[in-house]
Amino acid sequence: MSQDLAPATPYLRLRQICLVAPRLDAVVADLEAVFGVQVAWRDPQVAAFGLENAVLPFGPAFVEVVAPLTPNCAAARFLARNGGQGGGYMAIFNCDDPRRRQAHAASLGVSTVAELEQDGFTAVQLHPRDCRAAMIEFDRTEGERDLNGPYHAAGGTGWTRAVRTEVTLGLRTLVLQSAEPVPLGRHWAALLERPFEPDADGAGGCIGVDLCRLQFVAAPPGTAEGIAALQVAVRDADAVLARARARGLGVTDQAIRMGGIRFEPINA
Repeated sequence: MSQDLAPATPYLRLRQICLVAPRLDAVVADLEAVFGVQVAWRDPQVAAFGLENAVLPFGPAFVEVVAPLTPNCAAARFLARNGGQGGGYMAIFNCDDPRRRQAHAASLGVSTVAELEQDGFTAVQLHPRDCRAAMIEFDRTEGERDLNGPYHAAGGTGWTRAVRTEVTLGLRTLVLQSAEPVPLGRHWAALLERPFEPDADGAGGCIGVDLCRLQFVAAPPGTAEGIAALQVAVRDADAVLARARARGLGVTDQAIRMGGIRFEPINA
């Protein structure tokens, strides 16, 4: 179904989560088998950055997995910092005004680490050191107001042919952990220009954006600040967990360990 926005309507969608893995094919195969999704796009241009990737639609949103091809690329350095286990690297937000958001981030002391203008696509990546927890990208693909329209990171047009909804319907919540979840949440709220809503107990909170929300929780002792989990809307959570167990994946507390984070299937 087309989901057009009026031409003047501002939007901010959490559209894509990027994971880093030591080996691409194993994680992709697990995601496909457990969640019934399939690869829509493998970008040959990322080889110039020492990477290989795969982009998989989860409903109208995406999970991207990247893996290093060279020992000195950014993904290899990320793996070295976290003991080679992989993990969440970047949260990608579609918006109508990435350049304005870049300027707003700069006013908060958050620097830009990369930017791209190419064939109707604008992207700005903010420095993960300044963002904390993960890199943030603001981007816009011409025509993306329609959720089924072109999307640069999935190869432009045609990605909807890879969408499978027999098992999985979409992403629901990105969970970020920190020893200081409330200050982290307020920092991201300032960057995203969306309100931070504290939990009733004051221990964490959330930010609402289009398509998905962000939740900020306390990090377990001895763990680093970063992306902890991704909640996925599915038709039958028990069946998803059973497929994960059948593949020998770690399943604890209704969550599956894949790609260095927890995937939590939630009945839609």
